[in-house]
Amino acid sequence: MRTKLYRLFITLALFAGVHEVAAQGARFFRIIGPTATTITAFGADGTLVWTNAQPGATYTVQTVTSLPGGTNWLDYVQLPTTNAVTTNQVVAFNPPSGMALVPAGSFTMGDNLDSEGDAIPTNIYVSAFYVDTNLVNYSQWQTVYAYATNHGYGFDDAGAGKAANHPVQTVNWYDVVKWNNARSQQAGLTAVYYTDAGLTQVYTNGDTDTVYPNWTANGYRLPTEAEWEKAARGGLSGQRFPWGDTISESQANYNGDTADYTYDLGPNGYNAAFDTGDYPYTSPVGYFAANGYGLYDMAGNVWEWCWDWYGTRIGQPTTTNPTGPATGSNRVVRGGDWYYNADMVRCADRSYVGPSIGDSGFGLRCVRGL
Repeated sequence: MRTKLYRLFITLALFAGVHEVAAQGARFFRIIGPTATTITAFGADGTLVWTNAQPGATYTVQTVTSLPGGTNWLDYVQLPTTNAVTTNQVVAFNPPSGMALVPAGSFTMGDNLDSEGDAIPTNIYVSAFYVDTNLVNYSQWQTVYAYATNHGYGFDDAGAGKAANHPVQTVNWYDVVKWNNARSQQAGLTAVYYTDAGLTQVYTNGDTDTVYPNWTANGYRLPTEAEWEKAARGGLSGQRFPWGDTISESQANYNGDTADYTYDLGPNGYNAAFDTGDYPYTSPVGYFAANGYGLYDMAGNVWEWCWDWYGTRIGQPTTTNPTGPATGSNRVVRGGDWYYNADMVRCADRSYVGPSIGDSGFGLRCVRGL
């Protein structure tokens, strides 16, 4: 394998204002861009209305957790504009349980930091979506799995986990796609994946590469590779990891190697907190700090299956909501795992594996469209 905004705080300059969001702790937002703008409304659903945007320009929503000083603003989402009056949902006050909103906007997918030949920086636009804040844990997997097998689903493997709150692993691509359908149906939502182009036969059994997604369905699904990377970056741009440019074992469960990677602060070897027996293992979901979107374990712990077939160019077949090549032999996995070094847990790393492979390093998190 190669592998929110309740009250105005500050007046305008080249930004629209600063507002506080009352979710996941204090958080403040502002808009910067080529013209001074004005926030005219902020809805109960997290929708921001602002005026004086320059059509055809791109504005950046930035965020910070503490106002004093005002020097630690981080990019949250980029908003291309077509009209002077613009409406964008930038937060979700009531997302589905266990999920967070990744707002619609543009971001730079890939980077130039480490000569990643198949991840040349590309400007990608992704529509808003919800994403699990945590990896699917073993307990959650078992609950849906029991429902699925009692409703006609068949799987290659039952999945495994170090403990109930550790990520499920030993699951292949076919199984996680079917599991997403079962999770949807159990929740009373519309399944996403089908075995016919007419979207009438829900994918429940067998290993097939002829899977048709209903992208408009409200059910659970795997993220596209672009969605995964946008979520992983948490609003940061051009950084190696979900929190910045270096990594240490206080931030993720991976295999330290400070000699080969200057951005790895170590210590060396498997994460000592999860290497206490005969073999290293996963960490509980949510053990490490979240990124800017409130998502945990976007680097290390277990690889996360994506929808896409692997291709040597990102942004296929379009740079707006790309879904990857039409065909292929390997599916994309992202984020690295407890076994691999720091290079494999970078946001831009693009790894891949055959869809029938599922071992102790492969897990998932789900997304939903709005």
